[in-house]
Amino acid sequence: MTKTTDDVLRAVFITGLKNAHAVEHQALALMDRQLDRLKHYEDVEARLREHRGETETQIERLEAILGQFDEDPSGLKDAAMSLSGNLAALGHAFADDEILKNAFANFAFENFEVASYKSLIVLARNGGFSSALDPLAETLGEEEAMAAWVDDNLTSLTEKYVALKAAGENASR
Repeated sequence: MTKTTDDVLRAVFITGLKNAHAVEHQALALMDRQLDRLKHYEDVEARLREHRGETETQIERLEAILGQFDEDPSGLKDAAMSLSGNLAALGHAFADDEILKNAFANFAFENFEVASYKSLIVLARNGGFSSALDPLAETLGEEEAMAAWVDDNLTSLTEKYVALKAAGENASR
């Protein structure tokens, strides 16, 4: 049986939504592990807490969109990505420069999410899934803002890390 372009668009869009849902669970795990270990970086902690709340709302948006298609998130993908997020954060916990490694990972992760949501918006537009466009655009804006925040603060974070280390502090967190 030959699939139509509409069938393929729908299938790819649903898969992308499920993947994004799982990635947001990975993001929660990454943020939670970082929040557990921040001491000297109050600005990072505050922004991560804010973005954690945004992420919970993003998950709800994705679930609502999936519900419009009578689809559910993939529990297996969610669990696997959450575990992956915990393991990634744990890997940085043993590093002397944990805060820097987390910042680099956050920069990459946020930009990955930006690309994912841009792709979902293209699929929604091309597939005629107009009810998904506003929630996806809202999430895209939040992810772009977080990516920009990480980028804008990398210099000051690095300088603070060096200053704390020079003062004999445990600058890693």
